[in-house]
Amino acid sequence: MTERRGSRLDSFIRRLEAQQACLEMAVGLIADLPGPVLEFGLGNGRTYDHLRLMLPGREIFVFERAVAAHPDCTPDAAHLFLGDLRDTLPLALARLGPTAALIHIDIGTGDAAVNAAAATLLAPAVAGLSRPGAVVAADQRLQAPALVPMPPPPAVAPNRYFLYRVDPSGPG
Repeated sequence: MTERRGSRLDSFIRRLEAQQACLEMAVGLIADLPGPVLEFGLGNGRTYDHLRLMLPGREIFVFERAVAAHPDCTPDAAHLFLGDLRDTLPLALARLGPTAALIHIDIGTGDAAVNAAAATLLAPAVAGLSRPGAVVAADQRLQAPALVPMPPPPAVAPNRYFLYRVDPSGPG
């Protein structure tokens, strides 16, 4: 049995603090990079709401299997890709192409095998939806040739949250 540092509530708080620190860093890194924001995993809409406040001039597109968020934190239909990622990713790739400046992924389920399968599905699509130099912040480790790992902010423990820069040299 592995030793735990505190309760599950403590772990949840550390995850949210890491998420917030990584998103704030990512927003600073894309300040001069045009393009929309993509949010994978709406949940109850807290992060979507936070992104709207931090990036008021950006379009934000959200991917969610089924909306359960507060109505004030739900995007309009034009900015919502609703359904299974296997169905919505091809639609997004065709509609948006490689334009995103920031992608945030918060899809963890608590089941390591389900999380790994989702990360494997998402990684190449994320690279295909991102413009060169874009930033990806994720709750899961992603692996794709175009995704270059970046260190998280100093306050974030290793492997708590992940940051990537999309290869600035672009495809090739």
